This record gives sequence, structure tokens and C-alpha cells, in this order.
Amino acid sequence: MTLVLRFAAGSHKGLIREGNEDSGYAGPRLLAVADGMGGAAAGEVASSEVLGSIVRLDEDVPGADLLTLLGDAVQGANDRLRQMVEEDPQLEGMGCTLTAMLWTGQRMGLVHVGDSRAYLLRDGSLVQITQDHTWVQRLVDEGRITPEEAETHPQRSLLMRALDGRGQVEPDLSIREVRAGDRYLICSDGLSGPVSHQTLQDTLGSYYSPEQTVQELIQLALRGGGPDNITCIVADVIDVGATDTMSGQFNDVPVVVGAVADAPPSSAAADRSIADTPAGRAAGLGRGPQGAFGPAEGYEEGYGAAQGGFGPAEGYEGEYGSGEPSVYGTEEAGAERPAKRGRKGLTVSLAALVTLGLLGGAGWFGYRWTQDQYYVGTQDDHVAIYQGINQNLAGLSLSSVHSSYSRIQLKWLPEDQQAHVRKTISVGSMKDAQSTVNDLDGWVQLCQRAAKATTPATPPATPAVQAVQAVQAVYPAATPTPTEKNRGPAAAAPTTAPAATPTPTPTAPAAPAPAPNATPPAAGAQGDQAPLSEEELSRANSCPKQ
Repeated sequence: MTLVLRFAAGSHKGLIREGNEDSGYAGPRLLAVADGMGGAAAGEVASSEVLGSIVRLDEDVPGADLLTLLGDAVQGANDRLRQMVEEDPQLEGMGCTLTAMLWTGQRMGLVHVGDSRAYLLRDGSLVQITQDHTWVQRLVDEGRITPEEAETHPQRSLLMRALDGRGQVEPDLSIREVRAGDRYLICSDGLSGPVSHQTLQDTLGSYYSPEQTVQELIQLALRGGGPDNITCIVADVIDVGATDTMSGQFNDVPVVVGAVADAPPSSAAADRSIADTPAGRAAGLGRGPQGAFGPAEGYEEGYGAAQGGFGPAEGYEGEYGSGEPSVYGTEEAGAERPAKRGRKGLTVSLAALVTLGLLGGAGWFGYRWTQDQYYVGTQDDHVAIYQGINQNLAGLSLSSVHSSYSRIQLKWLPEDQQAHVRKTISVGSMKDAQSTVNDLDGWVQLCQRAAKATTPATPPATPAVQAVQAVQAVYPAATPTPTEKNRGPAAAAPTTAPAATPTPTPTAPAAPAPAPNATPPAAGAQGDQAPLSEEELSRANSCPKQ
């Protein structure tokens, strides 16, 4: 059995972005997608350079352990970004994600940093085999939000890991055993965002070839609004016979799409050691004068549109097709090209100003959004309502105390309620926050009443005290009559003595017997406090022991 990869790749800038910061590479051994970030800080440069740095892995026979090769290549790409920033400080802030797979013929090595994704379709079931390195994914892992809430969370694009040239990168590395019939998808979040998991599974599970599937996936993302750059690679693991020469030839043709096709990375182009390999030729591939891109040098004949040409999704050519990928080599240079280059400096300056304005506006509206959010948490040893979100940005807290409730002390709350408050309780509005605080206040009052109900009863009076009480009972005028509040429900003996009763000597009083009609206090009654109901007693079992 001989297993080979049949692959296809495509990229589109989407319907909103001005340019394409994604880069994609698909070769006989290496499949990789990098999603650039940084906008004016050259996200497209970062994604191009990272793919240019790792393209050397696309050799005929990997010469070392897969994970070692991938780990070293990713660290080298990160070092390359750091070097570029040191040489040109204007590139500070650029970075990219990276999801790549290295194929040996029997196994697949996977490296992943960021929120681009890799999926495996096996036996009709689609499984995401990477985990997003995002803030919302961390919230999902901690159980603070659901996966459904993460899909629409306003901070779903906040990355926790990326290649940005700072420090040591920490990629996820793994090895996967492959089977004939497996289908892999690697894509940027421009596809996985607007297209649901079920739709991805249905589309990948069709009988389309990788080329047709890539086109269909791009079209689905555009129909979903195309809010971001869209880049995807589809690769099938197939079993070919020794006489199946066409499959072998096809699988030797690398495909480069996105920003790396627009501007070949300097690091790869300068590496003469791989210049004559398929990977090296693909790394040096650039777009034609009007935006078309073609196969690597030496592969022009026999591999036209049917085997790798990827243009805009069907139905979008007329309105959105200008400057986007089309069938290999079909567009020709126009006469106005030199004049267009002459205006490049002005265009870049205007684009930078517009980008800065958009970033500033987005930052302001983002801050205003945080001020409409509330959550319930702790302040010292009691409960408080916070305005904002429970996060820090560049060392600055994005929340502040809105209302503090010193009477609602954590020590009176049941342990599960204490845990919820310490983790913070997310609410939808100030009204919801106040309702949550009222519930917590009810628990505190219940637990305090329960604690008082279990306070030991007053010890019986001593003989001397009993004697004084007997005298007071005989001579009521000499002592004030207790009020009902102090005596409780055991209100009792008459307040005046019979007129014919002789005056007793106070030296030998008998201990007074309890009044026959007296009612003992209800369990848990303290002063004017009502006794606990059965339901309250049941709930009070979860109160902390004071």
C-alpha cells in the first residue's frame, strides 16, 4: 500500500478586508496556513515570512523526528520575525498564527499556534484536531461560558499565543496516524468563523475533489458575510498503485496562495539551498501583474485550471474578483501599471491613516462596550457589583467596583455560593446584578438566623436567683412587669397577687412552679425573630458552621 496526499489550496481576501494577510502553502510533504495580524503593522509580511521559513520542510524524505523538525522550524520562523522588527521598527506589532502538517507517508506531524484550525474527516465524522489559543477558548475550558456563547463572544479573536518575534514560542505538537480515505482541512478563522461545524462536515463529506471542495468552502464563507480573509487547504490521503503515475505527478506540484503569493518571503528566496526543490520554486512564486498566480516554475504545462487554479467563489467574480486569484495565467498586465506604482506611497499613507482611525474608533467603542457589562464578585471579605469585564489589558484592569455590600459577608454564604462569587458571576445587566445580590443577601440572612437558632439555651437559675424571683412574684409592685418582647410566648403568671394573701416571709421561699398555661418557646425563636420553616431548615443545612 502506497499512501499519497492529493491536495488543493485557495485564498480570498473576503468582502470586508482591504487586503489579504493570510498565507497558505500546500506541497507533497507540507501543508500550512498562517493568518497574519497587525493590520498596518504588516500582518501579511509576518505570514509570508513564517511560511517562507518553514517551507524547507517540504523535502522528499524528512531526515529527523517529525516533532523536532516542526518545533525547530517554528522557533526559527519566530526568530526571523524578531530579526525583521529589529531591522525595521515600523514592523513592531506584526505577527501571525500557524497551523501546519508534515507528512511522512505513514504519519502526520502537527504544529499549531493561534486560532487557525485543522480538522480531520474520518468515516463521515468531522473532528477539530487543534485547540484555539484564544481567550474565549480558555473561558470555555474553565466552564465560564459555553461553546455556543464563545462563537458570538465579542472577544473571540483575542489571541493568547501567536508568532510575533517575542521570546520563545510554545506551539502545540502532536503526531497523527493516517488512514487511506482520511480528509484533512487546514483553514484560517475566516472560514471556521462564518461557516458552522455541521456545514463544514457536510461539505467535506461530499464526493467533491479537493479542488472543488476548496472552491465550495470559500463560497460558503463569502455567503456568510466574508468578514475576514479566507484561506483553506483540503488534502486527501489516497492509496495509489505503482502504475498510477498521474497521481504521483500531481502530488509533486506545490500550491502557494494568499499574501505569500503576492510578495515572496525574503528569507525563503535568499535560501539557495532549496532553490531547486519544488518547495523552493513554490516559495519564490509571486502574483502576475494583475493578481493572477500560477504554478511553480517548471509546472506550467499540464496543470491548468482543473488542477489548482483558484479564483473568487462562484457568483462573486464580477463584484469582488478584481485583484483576486483566478485561473493560472489568464490575466495580462495592463498599461496603467507604472502609474499605479507611482501612487503607491500616497495610497499606503492614506491606508495607514484610515487604519489608525478605525483602530482608534474600535478601541473607543470596545471600551464603551465594557462599561455596559457587569458581574458580581468579591471585594475583601464581602460581595460587590463590578462594572466592566473581569480582565486586564496591558496591565490595566477593565473593571471597577460599582456597588459594595459589606453586610453580605462571604463567611455566611454556603460553600458553593462562595465559590461562584469568587469565580465571579456574569450577568446581562445591572438589574440582573442587583437580583443576584438580593439572592445572596437572602442566603446570608438565612444562615445568620440558622446560626442563632442553634445558640445554647440560657442555663437554669441558681437557688438564690429563684428566691428573688419568688419574692418578685408575691410582691409585683416592687418589680416591673416584663414586656411580651422580653418574655416571649411564655407569657404567664398574673401581674397582681390576691388581696387575701398574707404577707410571706422572704427568708424561706419555695421554688416557683411553672405556670400551667405557659407555652415553651418555638425552636429557633430569638427575641422577636420568627421560627424557621421546614423549607428554611432544609436549606440551612448547606450553611457554613460558625
